[in-house]
Amino acid sequence: MKVCFPASTFRLIARSSYPSTLLVIAILAIFRGIIAAVDQPPLDNAFESLEIRSVTVNNQPKPLAANGGVNLGANAENVSFSFGARTNAREAPIRVRYRLEGYDKDWRDGLGEMVFAIRFYNAAGDQIIQKNFAATGDSAGWKGTFKTSSFTHRRETIVVPAQASRLWVVITSAGPPSAVGIYVVGNFTISRPRTDTVPIVLLESPFARPTNDEINRALSGWTRDGNHPSMANIVSIGALPGEKAFAILDDDGRSHAEWHNIMETAAAVNPGEQIVVEWDEAFSIGVGDAMTVNYPKLTEGNYRFQVAGFDIYGNPTGPHVSIAVLAPPPLWRMAWFWGAACASVLIMITAAWRYVAWRKMQREMVRLRSERALENERLRIARDLHDDFGARVTEISIASALAKKKPNLPETASADFDRISTLSRDLVTALYETVWAVNPENDNLDALVNYLCQMANHLCEQPQLPCRFRVMDLPSDIQVSSQTRHNIIMAAKEAIHNVIKHAHASELILAVSFEDGSMIISVEDNGCGFEVMPAPGGNGLTNMNRRLTDLGGTCEIRSQSGSGTKVIMWLKLPPESQTLPLSQSS
Repeated sequence: MKVCFPASTFRLIARSSYPSTLLVIAILAIFRGIIAAVDQPPLDNAFESLEIRSVTVNNQPKPLAANGGVNLGANAENVSFSFGARTNAREAPIRVRYRLEGYDKDWRDGLGEMVFAIRFYNAAGDQIIQKNFAATGDSAGWKGTFKTSSFTHRRETIVVPAQASRLWVVITSAGPPSAVGIYVVGNFTISRPRTDTVPIVLLESPFARPTNDEINRALSGWTRDGNHPSMANIVSIGALPGEKAFAILDDDGRSHAEWHNIMETAAAVNPGEQIVVEWDEAFSIGVGDAMTVNYPKLTEGNYRFQVAGFDIYGNPTGPHVSIAVLAPPPLWRMAWFWGAACASVLIMITAAWRYVAWRKMQREMVRLRSERALENERLRIARDLHDDFGARVTEISIASALAKKKPNLPETASADFDRISTLSRDLVTALYETVWAVNPENDNLDALVNYLCQMANHLCEQPQLPCRFRVMDLPSDIQVSSQTRHNIIMAAKEAIHNVIKHAHASELILAVSFEDGSMIISVEDNGCGFEVMPAPGGNGLTNMNRRLTDLGGTCEIRSQSGSGTKVIMWLKLPPESQTLPLSQSS
Protein backbone atom coordinates (compact mmCIF):
# COMPACT_ATOMS: atom_id res chain seq x y z
CA MET A 1 0.00 0.00 0.00
CA LYS A 2 1.31 3.43 -0.93
CA VAL A 3 0.19 6.64 0.79
CA CYS A 4 0.32 10.02 -1.04
CA PHE A 5 -0.56 13.45 0.31
CA PRO A 6 -2.05 16.18 -1.95
CA ALA A 7 -0.10 19.33 -2.67
CA SER A 8 -2.71 21.43 -0.90
CA THR A 9 -1.73 19.76 2.34
CA PHE A 10 1.84 20.97 2.04
CA ARG A 11 0.74 24.47 1.02
CA LEU A 12 -1.43 24.58 4.13
CA ILE A 13 1.54 23.50 6.26
CA ALA A 14 3.75 26.14 4.67
CA ARG A 15 1.26 28.95 5.52
CA SER A 16 0.87 27.83 9.12
CA SER A 17 2.97 29.02 12.02
CA TYR A 18 6.35 27.45 12.84
CA PRO A 19 5.28 25.30 15.88
CA SER A 20 2.19 24.12 14.07
CA THR A 21 4.32 23.14 11.08
CA LEU A 22 6.61 21.01 13.23
CA LEU A 23 3.64 19.30 14.89
CA VAL A 24 1.98 18.47 11.58
CA ILE A 25 5.22 17.15 10.11
CA ALA A 26 5.73 14.89 13.14
CA ILE A 27 2.17 13.52 12.89
CA LEU A 28 2.60 12.81 9.17
CA ALA A 29 5.91 11.07 9.76
CA ILE A 30 4.39 8.82 12.45
CA PHE A 31 1.41 8.03 10.23
CA ARG A 32 3.63 7.21 7.28
CA GLY A 33 5.82 4.94 9.45
CA ILE A 34 2.75 3.01 10.60
CA ILE A 35 1.57 2.60 7.02
CA ALA A 36 5.06 1.43 5.95
CA ALA A 37 5.13 -1.16 8.75
CA VAL A 38 1.71 -2.49 7.77
CA ASP A 39 2.78 -2.54 4.13
CA GLN A 40 5.74 -4.92 4.82
CA PRO A 41 5.19 -8.47 3.53
CA PRO A 42 4.91 -11.21 6.17
CA LEU A 43 8.04 -13.20 6.96
CA ASP A 44 8.41 -16.52 5.22
CA ASN A 45 7.08 -19.22 7.52
CA ALA A 46 9.73 -21.60 6.23
CA PHE A 47 12.35 -19.75 8.19
CA GLU A 48 10.29 -19.67 11.39
CA SER A 49 9.45 -23.37 11.72
CA LEU A 50 12.91 -24.86 12.42
CA GLU A 51 16.09 -23.75 14.12
CA ILE A 52 19.59 -25.05 14.78
CA ARG A 53 20.04 -24.40 18.45
CA SER A 54 23.65 -25.23 19.21
CA VAL A 55 26.83 -26.83 17.93
CA THR A 56 29.35 -28.44 20.27
CA VAL A 57 32.74 -30.07 19.80
CA ASN A 58 33.82 -32.39 22.62
CA ASN A 59 30.99 -30.92 24.71
CA GLN A 60 32.39 -27.42 24.20
CA PRO A 61 29.92 -25.00 22.55
CA LYS A 62 30.94 -23.31 19.33
CA PRO A 63 29.51 -19.84 18.61
CA LEU A 64 27.40 -19.39 15.49
CA ALA A 65 28.77 -16.58 13.35
CA ALA A 66 26.64 -13.68 12.16
CA ASN A 67 26.88 -14.96 8.57
CA GLY A 68 25.22 -18.25 9.54
CA GLY A 69 28.32 -20.42 9.88
CA VAL A 70 30.37 -22.17 12.51
CA ASN A 71 34.08 -22.96 12.74
CA LEU A 72 34.68 -26.31 14.45
CA GLY A 73 38.43 -25.85 14.81
CA ALA A 74 41.12 -28.32 13.77
CA ASN A 75 40.77 -32.07 14.51
CA ALA A 76 37.04 -31.80 15.18
CA GLU A 77 35.80 -34.84 17.11
CA ASN A 78 32.51 -35.66 18.83
CA VAL A 79 30.65 -32.95 16.92
CA SER A 80 27.03 -32.51 18.01
CA PHE A 81 24.22 -30.51 16.41
CA SER A 82 21.08 -29.69 18.37
CA PHE A 83 18.00 -28.63 16.42
CA GLY A 84 14.21 -28.77 16.34
CA ALA A 85 11.05 -26.79 15.77
CA ARG A 86 10.86 -23.24 17.06
CA THR A 87 8.73 -22.84 20.16
CA ASN A 88 6.87 -19.91 18.59
CA ALA A 89 6.53 -21.49 15.14
CA ARG A 90 3.16 -20.98 13.48
CA GLU A 91 3.13 -24.49 12.08
CA ALA A 92 5.80 -27.00 13.03
CA PRO A 93 6.69 -29.71 10.49
CA ILE A 94 5.36 -33.21 11.15
CA ARG A 95 8.73 -34.86 10.62
CA VAL A 96 12.24 -33.46 10.84
CA ARG A 97 15.22 -34.81 8.93
CA TYR A 98 18.83 -33.70 8.78
CA ARG A 99 21.96 -34.21 6.77
CA LEU A 100 25.54 -32.95 6.73
CA GLU A 101 26.43 -32.21 3.13
CA GLY A 102 29.89 -33.49 2.40
CA TYR A 103 29.46 -36.31 4.93
CA ASP A 104 25.95 -37.79 4.55
CA LYS A 105 24.84 -39.13 1.19
CA ASP A 106 21.15 -38.69 1.96
CA TRP A 107 18.76 -37.33 4.54
CA ARG A 108 18.87 -39.00 7.93
CA ASP A 109 16.20 -39.56 10.56
CA GLY A 110 16.30 -39.51 14.31
CA LEU A 111 15.85 -42.54 16.54
CA GLY A 112 12.20 -43.14 15.76
CA GLU A 113 10.96 -46.68 15.39
CA MET A 114 7.80 -48.79 15.02
CA VAL A 115 7.65 -52.48 15.74
CA PHE A 116 6.14 -55.73 14.59
CA ALA A 117 5.87 -57.66 17.85
CA ILE A 118 4.85 -61.11 19.14
CA ARG A 119 3.29 -60.86 22.60
CA PHE A 120 3.03 -64.03 24.75
CA TYR A 121 0.36 -64.63 27.45
CA ASN A 122 -0.10 -67.37 30.05
CA ALA A 123 -3.29 -69.32 30.70
CA ALA A 124 -4.52 -66.64 33.11
CA GLY A 125 -4.34 -64.00 30.40
CA ASP A 126 -1.29 -62.23 31.83
CA GLN A 127 1.41 -60.97 29.47
CA ILE A 128 4.74 -62.78 29.92
CA ILE A 129 7.05 -61.24 27.33
CA GLN A 130 7.00 -59.39 24.03
CA LYS A 131 9.47 -60.03 21.19
CA ASN A 132 9.99 -56.83 19.17
CA PHE A 133 11.24 -56.56 15.58
CA ALA A 134 11.90 -52.86 15.07
CA ALA A 135 11.66 -50.84 11.89
CA THR A 136 13.44 -47.49 11.60
CA GLY A 137 14.34 -45.10 8.80
CA ASP A 138 13.25 -46.10 5.30
CA SER A 139 12.80 -49.66 4.10
CA ALA A 140 15.04 -50.82 1.27
CA GLY A 141 12.44 -50.32 -1.49
CA TRP A 142 10.76 -47.17 -0.18
CA LYS A 143 9.87 -44.69 -2.97
CA GLY A 144 7.73 -42.09 -1.25
CA THR A 145 4.38 -43.95 -1.07
CA PHE A 146 3.49 -47.46 0.00
CA LYS A 147 1.73 -48.13 -3.30
CA THR A 148 4.84 -47.49 -5.37
CA SER A 149 7.31 -49.00 -2.93
CA SER A 150 8.44 -52.61 -2.90
CA PHE A 151 7.94 -54.66 0.27
CA THR A 152 10.68 -56.43 2.17
CA HIS A 153 10.09 -59.98 3.34
CA ARG A 154 11.25 -60.89 6.83
CA ARG A 155 11.46 -64.24 8.59
CA GLU A 156 12.22 -64.78 12.27
CA THR A 157 12.35 -67.89 14.47
CA ILE A 158 11.16 -67.62 18.08
CA VAL A 159 11.32 -70.09 20.98
CA VAL A 160 8.11 -70.00 23.00
CA PRO A 161 8.94 -68.91 26.57
CA ALA A 162 7.99 -70.93 29.65
CA GLN A 163 4.39 -70.71 30.86
CA ALA A 164 3.24 -69.22 27.56
CA SER A 165 0.04 -70.62 26.12
CA ARG A 166 -1.19 -67.89 23.73
CA LEU A 167 0.33 -65.22 21.45
CA TRP A 168 -0.75 -61.98 19.86
CA VAL A 169 0.53 -60.15 16.81
CA VAL A 170 1.04 -56.43 17.54
CA ILE A 171 1.81 -53.73 14.96
CA THR A 172 2.48 -50.50 16.84
CA SER A 173 4.11 -47.07 16.74
CA ALA A 174 4.64 -47.12 20.51
CA GLY A 175 8.38 -46.71 20.20
CA PRO A 176 9.96 -43.37 21.18
CA PRO A 177 7.22 -40.81 21.89
CA SER A 178 8.36 -38.57 19.04
CA ALA A 179 8.26 -41.31 16.37
CA VAL A 180 6.21 -40.43 13.30
CA GLY A 181 5.85 -41.98 9.86
CA ILE A 182 4.17 -44.90 8.15
CA TYR A 183 4.53 -48.63 8.76
CA VAL A 184 2.74 -51.10 6.50
CA VAL A 185 2.66 -54.85 7.27
CA GLY A 186 1.02 -57.49 5.09
CA ASN A 187 0.93 -61.23 4.43
CA PHE A 188 2.16 -62.31 7.84
CA THR A 189 1.94 -65.90 9.02
CA ILE A 190 2.92 -67.65 12.23
CA SER A 191 3.54 -71.37 11.85
CA ARG A 192 4.88 -74.37 13.69
CA PRO A 193 7.49 -76.00 11.44
CA ARG A 194 7.48 -79.75 10.80
CA THR A 195 10.16 -81.80 9.10
CA ASP A 196 7.93 -84.43 7.56
CA THR A 197 4.89 -82.47 6.50
CA VAL A 198 3.73 -78.96 5.67
CA PRO A 199 4.14 -76.48 8.61
CA ILE A 200 1.07 -75.93 10.76
CA VAL A 201 -0.21 -72.36 10.43
CA LEU A 202 -1.07 -70.96 13.86
CA LEU A 203 -2.08 -67.46 12.79
CA GLU A 204 -2.17 -65.60 9.49
CA SER A 205 -3.08 -62.17 8.14
CA PRO A 206 -6.83 -61.64 7.87
CA PHE A 207 -6.14 -60.37 4.33
CA ALA A 208 -4.59 -63.65 3.23
CA ARG A 209 -8.09 -64.82 2.18
CA PRO A 210 -10.36 -62.83 -0.13
CA THR A 211 -12.63 -60.49 1.75
CA ASN A 212 -15.28 -57.98 0.85
CA ASP A 213 -14.45 -55.78 3.84
CA GLU A 214 -13.92 -52.18 2.92
CA ILE A 215 -10.79 -50.37 3.89
CA ASN A 216 -10.72 -49.24 7.54
CA ARG A 217 -13.78 -51.26 8.48
CA ALA A 218 -13.50 -53.29 11.70
CA LEU A 219 -12.04 -56.75 11.21
CA SER A 220 -13.27 -59.81 12.99
CA GLY A 221 -10.74 -60.84 15.63
CA TRP A 222 -8.63 -57.68 15.34
CA THR A 223 -8.78 -54.30 17.02
CA ARG A 224 -7.22 -50.88 16.96
CA ASP A 225 -5.53 -49.65 20.13
CA GLY A 226 -3.27 -46.88 21.54
CA ASN A 227 -4.00 -43.35 22.69
CA HIS A 228 -4.64 -42.28 19.07
CA PRO A 229 -6.22 -45.41 17.51
CA SER A 230 -7.50 -43.61 14.43
CA MET A 231 -3.92 -43.65 13.10
CA ALA A 232 -4.26 -47.43 12.71
CA ASN A 233 -5.54 -48.04 9.16
CA ILE A 234 -6.18 -50.70 6.55
CA VAL A 235 -4.64 -49.80 3.19
CA SER A 236 -4.70 -51.24 -0.26
CA ILE A 237 -1.17 -52.19 -1.33
CA GLY A 238 -1.63 -53.55 -4.82
CA ALA A 239 -3.35 -52.98 -8.10
CA LEU A 240 -6.22 -55.25 -7.10
CA PRO A 241 -8.72 -54.03 -4.50
CA GLY A 242 -8.32 -57.18 -2.43
CA GLU A 243 -4.61 -56.68 -1.69
CA LYS A 244 -4.77 -55.05 1.69
CA ALA A 245 -2.46 -54.62 4.66
CA PHE A 246 -2.27 -53.19 8.15
CA ALA A 247 -0.81 -49.68 8.32
CA ILE A 248 0.12 -47.24 11.05
CA LEU A 249 0.01 -43.66 9.73
CA ASP A 250 1.44 -41.81 12.72
CA ASP A 251 1.48 -38.03 12.26
CA ASP A 252 1.32 -37.17 15.98
CA GLY A 253 4.67 -37.18 17.79
CA ARG A 254 2.95 -37.25 21.17
CA SER A 255 0.67 -40.27 20.56
CA HIS A 256 0.74 -43.78 19.17
CA ALA A 257 -1.58 -46.32 17.56
CA GLU A 258 -1.48 -50.08 17.05
CA TRP A 259 -3.18 -53.12 15.57
CA HIS A 260 -3.41 -56.43 17.45
CA ASN A 261 -5.61 -59.47 17.50
CA ILE A 262 -7.88 -60.25 20.44
CA MET A 263 -7.59 -63.03 22.99
CA GLU A 264 -10.35 -65.10 21.33
CA THR A 265 -8.27 -65.36 18.15
CA ALA A 266 -4.92 -65.74 19.89
CA ALA A 267 -2.94 -68.72 18.60
CA ALA A 268 -2.22 -71.56 21.05
CA VAL A 269 1.46 -72.39 21.63
CA ASN A 270 3.48 -74.73 23.84
CA PRO A 271 6.47 -73.63 25.96
CA GLY A 272 9.85 -74.50 24.44
CA GLU A 273 8.65 -75.11 20.90
CA GLN A 274 9.92 -73.09 17.93
CA ILE A 275 7.62 -70.97 15.80
CA VAL A 276 8.39 -69.18 12.54
CA VAL A 277 7.13 -65.65 11.93
CA GLU A 278 7.11 -64.26 8.38
CA TRP A 279 5.77 -60.97 7.05
CA ASP A 280 6.19 -58.31 4.37
CA GLU A 281 6.83 -54.71 5.36
CA ALA A 282 7.42 -51.24 3.93
CA PHE A 283 8.03 -48.20 6.05
CA SER A 284 9.38 -44.68 6.39
CA ILE A 285 9.86 -43.71 10.02
CA GLY A 286 11.47 -40.70 11.69
CA VAL A 287 10.87 -38.19 14.46
CA GLY A 288 9.10 -34.87 14.68
CA ASP A 289 10.65 -33.54 17.87
CA ALA A 290 13.88 -31.73 18.73
CA MET A 291 16.96 -33.89 18.71
CA THR A 292 20.73 -33.88 19.03
CA VAL A 293 22.87 -35.77 16.51
CA ASN A 294 26.53 -36.61 16.84
CA TYR A 295 29.35 -37.13 14.35
CA PRO A 296 32.36 -38.93 15.86
CA LYS A 297 34.96 -37.18 13.71
CA LEU A 298 34.99 -34.81 10.75
CA THR A 299 37.90 -34.55 8.40
CA GLU A 300 38.99 -31.13 7.26
CA GLY A 301 36.76 -29.49 4.70
CA ASN A 302 33.64 -27.39 4.11
CA TYR A 303 30.27 -28.83 5.08
CA ARG A 304 26.70 -27.63 5.35
CA PHE A 305 24.37 -28.89 8.04
CA GLN A 306 20.72 -28.86 6.92
CA VAL A 307 17.49 -29.46 8.81
CA ALA A 308 14.24 -29.76 6.84
CA GLY A 309 10.57 -30.58 7.36
CA PHE A 310 9.00 -33.70 5.79
CA ASP A 311 5.62 -35.41 5.78
CA ILE A 312 5.03 -38.87 7.26
CA TYR A 313 5.98 -40.47 3.92
CA GLY A 314 9.44 -38.86 3.94
CA ASN A 315 8.64 -36.27 1.28
CA PRO A 316 9.92 -32.69 1.83
CA THR A 317 7.32 -30.11 2.78
CA GLY A 318 9.46 -26.97 2.49
CA PRO A 319 10.57 -25.74 5.93
CA HIS A 320 14.34 -25.84 6.15
CA VAL A 321 17.31 -24.16 7.77
CA SER A 322 21.05 -24.65 7.29
CA ILE A 323 24.44 -23.41 8.43
CA ALA A 324 27.87 -23.57 6.86
CA VAL A 325 30.30 -25.75 8.80
CA LEU A 326 34.05 -25.35 8.51
CA ALA A 327 36.47 -27.99 9.74
CA PRO A 328 39.82 -26.32 9.07
CA PRO A 329 43.03 -28.32 8.74
CA PRO A 330 45.53 -28.28 11.61
CA LEU A 331 47.62 -25.16 11.93
CA TRP A 332 50.76 -26.93 10.75
CA ARG A 333 49.03 -27.79 7.46
CA MET A 334 47.91 -24.26 6.66
CA ALA A 335 49.87 -22.19 4.15
CA TRP A 336 49.74 -19.08 6.35
CA PHE A 337 51.13 -21.10 9.28
CA TRP A 338 54.25 -22.10 7.34
CA GLY A 339 54.55 -18.57 6.04
CA ALA A 340 54.30 -17.23 9.58
CA ALA A 341 56.68 -19.94 10.84
CA CYS A 342 59.24 -19.16 8.15
CA ALA A 343 58.85 -15.46 8.82
CA SER A 344 59.25 -16.07 12.57
CA VAL A 345 62.33 -18.22 12.05
CA LEU A 346 63.76 -15.61 9.69
CA ILE A 347 63.03 -12.87 12.21
CA MET A 348 64.60 -14.94 15.00
CA ILE A 349 67.67 -15.70 12.90
CA THR A 350 67.94 -12.05 11.89
CA ALA A 351 67.46 -10.94 15.49
CA ALA A 352 70.04 -13.47 16.70
CA TRP A 353 72.47 -12.39 14.01
CA ARG A 354 71.88 -8.75 14.84
CA TYR A 355 72.34 -9.49 18.53
CA VAL A 356 75.57 -11.42 17.91
CA ALA A 357 76.79 -8.64 15.63
CA TRP A 358 75.79 -6.04 18.23
CA ARG A 359 77.58 -7.97 20.99
CA LYS A 360 80.63 -8.37 18.77
CA MET A 361 80.56 -4.68 17.95
CA GLN A 362 80.25 -3.87 21.66
CA ARG A 363 83.22 -6.08 22.48
CA GLU A 364 85.18 -4.54 19.61
CA MET A 365 84.32 -1.06 20.84
CA VAL A 366 85.43 -2.00 24.34
CA ARG A 367 88.65 -3.43 22.92
CA LEU A 368 89.25 -0.35 20.80
CA ARG A 369 88.56 1.91 23.77
CA SER A 370 90.99 -0.14 25.84
CA GLU A 371 93.58 0.03 23.07
CA ARG A 372 93.00 3.75 22.70
CA ALA A 373 93.44 4.22 26.44
CA LEU A 374 96.56 2.02 26.37
CA GLU A 375 97.96 3.89 23.37
CA ASN A 376 97.30 7.20 25.06
CA GLU A 377 99.10 5.93 28.15
CA ARG A 378 102.01 4.67 26.05
CA LEU A 379 102.17 8.01 24.26
CA ARG A 380 102.21 9.83 27.60
CA ILE A 381 105.01 7.59 28.90
CA ALA A 382 107.02 8.05 25.70
CA ARG A 383 106.67 11.84 25.92
CA ASP A 384 107.54 11.89 29.59
CA LEU A 385 110.60 9.75 29.01
CA HIS A 386 111.67 11.87 26.07
CA ASP A 387 110.92 15.26 27.59
CA ASP A 388 111.90 14.67 31.21
CA PHE A 389 114.25 11.74 31.53
CA GLY A 390 115.91 12.38 28.16
CA ALA A 391 116.53 16.02 29.02
CA ARG A 392 118.10 15.09 32.35
CA VAL A 393 120.39 12.48 30.78
CA THR A 394 121.40 14.98 28.12
CA GLU A 395 122.08 17.51 30.87
CA ILE A 396 124.36 14.98 32.61
CA SER A 397 126.25 14.37 29.38
CA ILE A 398 126.73 18.11 28.79
CA ALA A 399 127.75 18.70 32.42
CA SER A 400 130.37 15.97 32.25
CA ALA A 401 131.76 17.35 28.98
CA LEU A 402 132.05 20.85 30.49
CA ALA A 403 133.64 19.54 33.64
CA LYS A 404 136.26 17.74 31.62
CA LYS A 405 137.42 21.06 30.10
CA LYS A 406 138.17 22.65 33.45
CA PRO A 407 141.90 23.38 33.98
CA ASN A 408 144.01 21.60 36.53
CA LEU A 409 141.74 18.54 36.32
CA PRO A 410 143.47 15.28 37.31
CA GLU A 411 143.80 12.68 34.60
CA THR A 412 141.78 10.18 36.58
CA ALA A 413 138.89 12.62 36.86
CA SER A 414 139.10 13.38 33.14
CA ALA A 415 138.86 9.66 32.36
CA ASP A 416 135.86 9.42 34.70
CA PHE A 417 134.16 12.31 32.98
CA ASP A 418 134.81 10.63 29.61
CA ARG A 419 133.22 7.48 30.92
CA ILE A 420 130.22 9.44 32.25
CA SER A 421 129.80 11.11 28.86
CA THR A 422 129.98 7.78 27.07
CA LEU A 423 127.47 6.19 29.44
CA SER A 424 125.19 9.17 29.09
CA ARG A 425 125.27 8.92 25.30
CA ASP A 426 124.58 5.18 25.52
CA LEU A 427 121.76 5.88 27.96
CA VAL A 428 120.34 8.48 25.59
CA THR A 429 120.50 5.92 22.76
CA ALA A 430 118.81 3.25 24.90
CA LEU A 431 116.25 5.80 26.02
CA TYR A 432 115.56 6.68 22.40
CA GLU A 433 115.04 3.00 21.60
CA THR A 434 112.63 2.63 24.56
CA VAL A 435 110.69 5.76 23.62
CA TRP A 436 110.46 4.55 20.03
CA ALA A 437 109.19 1.11 21.14
CA VAL A 438 106.63 2.56 23.53
CA ASN A 439 105.28 5.27 21.22
CA PRO A 440 102.01 3.98 19.58
CA GLU A 441 102.59 6.26 16.61
CA ASN A 442 105.30 3.81 15.53
CA ASP A 443 102.97 0.75 15.51
CA ASN A 444 103.24 0.24 11.77
CA LEU A 445 105.49 -1.57 9.32
CA ASP A 446 106.88 1.57 7.73
CA ALA A 447 108.16 2.94 11.07
CA LEU A 448 109.62 -0.46 11.95
CA VAL A 449 111.62 -0.71 8.72
CA ASN A 450 112.85 2.90 9.02
CA TYR A 451 114.05 2.22 12.55
CA LEU A 452 115.77 -1.01 11.47
CA CYS A 453 117.70 0.86 8.82
CA GLN A 454 118.64 3.68 11.26
CA MET A 455 119.71 1.16 13.90
CA ALA A 456 121.81 -0.87 11.45
CA ASN A 457 123.44 2.28 10.09
CA HIS A 458 124.19 3.54 13.62
CA LEU A 459 125.65 0.21 14.77
CA CYS A 460 127.86 -0.13 11.66
CA GLU A 461 129.02 3.51 11.81
CA GLN A 462 131.49 3.15 14.72
CA PRO A 463 133.32 0.04 13.40
CA GLN A 464 133.18 1.59 9.94
CA LEU A 465 131.47 -1.50 8.52
CA PRO A 466 129.82 -0.78 5.16
CA CYS A 467 126.09 -1.48 5.30
CA ARG A 468 123.78 -1.91 2.38
CA PHE A 469 119.96 -2.00 2.47
CA ARG A 470 117.59 -3.94 0.28
CA VAL A 471 114.10 -2.82 1.16
CA MET A 472 111.18 -3.74 -1.10
CA ASP A 473 108.18 -1.50 -1.56
CA LEU A 474 106.27 -2.00 1.67
CA PRO A 475 102.61 -1.15 2.39
CA SER A 476 102.23 1.79 4.73
CA ASP A 477 98.99 0.66 6.43
CA ILE A 478 100.21 -2.54 8.09
CA GLN A 479 99.93 -2.47 11.87
CA VAL A 480 102.69 -4.00 14.00
CA SER A 481 102.22 -4.14 17.76
CA SER A 482 104.73 -2.72 20.24
CA GLN A 483 105.68 -6.17 21.52
CA THR A 484 106.30 -7.44 17.99
CA ARG A 485 108.39 -4.39 17.09
CA HIS A 486 110.45 -4.74 20.25
CA ASN A 487 111.27 -8.42 19.67
CA ILE A 488 112.09 -7.88 15.99
CA ILE A 489 114.38 -4.94 16.81
CA MET A 490 116.17 -6.92 19.54
CA ALA A 491 116.60 -9.99 17.28
CA ALA A 492 117.91 -7.88 14.38
CA LYS A 493 120.18 -5.93 16.73
CA GLU A 494 121.60 -9.21 18.07
CA ALA A 495 122.28 -10.44 14.51
CA ILE A 496 124.09 -7.17 13.56
CA HIS A 497 126.12 -7.24 16.80
CA ASN A 498 127.23 -10.81 15.95
CA VAL A 499 128.43 -9.66 12.53
CA ILE A 500 130.36 -6.73 14.04
CA LYS A 501 131.91 -8.82 16.83
CA HIS A 502 132.61 -12.20 15.22
CA ALA A 503 132.25 -12.22 11.43
CA HIS A 504 135.31 -10.10 10.47
CA ALA A 505 133.22 -9.07 7.50
CA SER A 506 133.83 -6.24 5.06
CA GLU A 507 130.14 -5.71 4.27
CA LEU A 508 126.71 -6.18 5.85
CA ILE A 509 123.44 -6.43 3.92
CA LEU A 510 120.06 -5.81 5.57
CA ALA A 511 117.05 -6.93 3.45
CA VAL A 512 113.34 -6.44 4.34
CA SER A 513 110.35 -7.70 2.30
CA PHE A 514 106.61 -8.28 2.83
CA GLU A 515 104.83 -11.08 0.92
CA ASP A 516 101.41 -12.72 1.49
CA GLY A 517 101.02 -11.16 4.92
CA SER A 518 104.50 -12.28 6.06
CA MET A 519 107.49 -10.09 6.87
CA ILE A 520 110.96 -11.42 6.01
CA ILE A 521 114.10 -9.81 7.49
CA SER A 522 117.56 -11.06 6.59
CA VAL A 523 120.99 -9.99 7.93
CA GLU A 524 123.81 -11.20 5.65
CA ASP A 525 127.59 -10.75 5.81
CA ASN A 526 130.65 -11.89 3.83
CA GLY A 527 132.67 -12.79 6.89
CA CYS A 528 134.36 -15.96 8.09
CA GLY A 529 131.20 -17.89 8.82
CA PHE A 530 130.88 -20.86 11.21
CA GLU A 531 129.49 -24.34 11.43
CA VAL A 532 125.86 -24.22 12.48
CA MET A 533 125.12 -26.66 15.31
CA PRO A 534 121.72 -28.38 15.66
CA ALA A 535 121.26 -26.57 18.97
CA PRO A 536 122.92 -23.15 19.08
CA GLY A 537 125.17 -22.87 22.09
CA GLY A 538 125.44 -19.09 22.45
CA ASN A 539 122.89 -17.00 24.28
CA GLY A 540 122.58 -14.56 21.35
CA LEU A 541 121.53 -17.14 18.80
CA THR A 542 119.22 -18.81 21.30
CA ASN A 543 117.59 -15.49 22.21
CA MET A 544 116.99 -14.64 18.54
CA ASN A 545 115.30 -17.96 17.91
CA ARG A 546 113.20 -17.67 21.09
CA ARG A 547 112.05 -14.15 20.29
CA LEU A 548 110.82 -15.15 16.83
CA THR A 549 109.24 -18.38 18.14
CA ASP A 550 107.31 -16.42 20.79
CA LEU A 551 105.85 -14.29 18.02
CA GLY A 552 104.84 -17.35 15.97
CA GLY A 553 107.68 -16.94 13.48
CA THR A 554 111.00 -18.65 12.70
CA CYS A 555 114.67 -17.75 12.75
CA GLU A 556 116.90 -19.65 10.33
CA ILE A 557 120.72 -19.39 10.33
CA ARG A 558 122.64 -20.34 7.21
CA SER A 559 126.46 -20.34 7.48
CA GLN A 560 129.58 -22.24 6.54
CA SER A 561 133.19 -21.64 7.46
CA GLY A 562 134.74 -19.16 5.06
CA SER A 563 131.51 -18.32 3.18
CA GLY A 564 129.75 -15.83 5.45
CA THR A 565 126.50 -16.03 7.42
CA LYS A 566 122.87 -15.26 6.66
CA VAL A 567 120.20 -14.92 9.36
CA ILE A 568 116.61 -15.11 8.01
CA MET A 569 113.75 -14.07 10.29
CA TRP A 570 110.21 -14.89 9.09
CA LEU A 571 107.07 -13.66 10.81
CA LYS A 572 103.41 -14.03 9.79
CA LEU A 573 101.52 -10.91 10.81
CA PRO A 574 98.02 -11.70 12.12
CA PRO A 575 94.97 -10.52 10.07
CA GLU A 576 94.09 -7.88 12.64
CA SER A 577 97.49 -6.33 11.97
CA GLN A 578 96.35 -5.42 8.47
CA THR A 579 94.34 -2.46 9.77
CA LEU A 580 95.75 0.48 11.64
CA PRO A 581 94.31 1.35 15.07
CA LEU A 582 92.08 4.37 15.51
CA SER A 583 94.95 6.58 16.61
CA GLN A 584 96.75 6.04 13.29
CA SER A 585 93.89 5.76 10.88
CA SER A 586 92.38 9.06 11.92
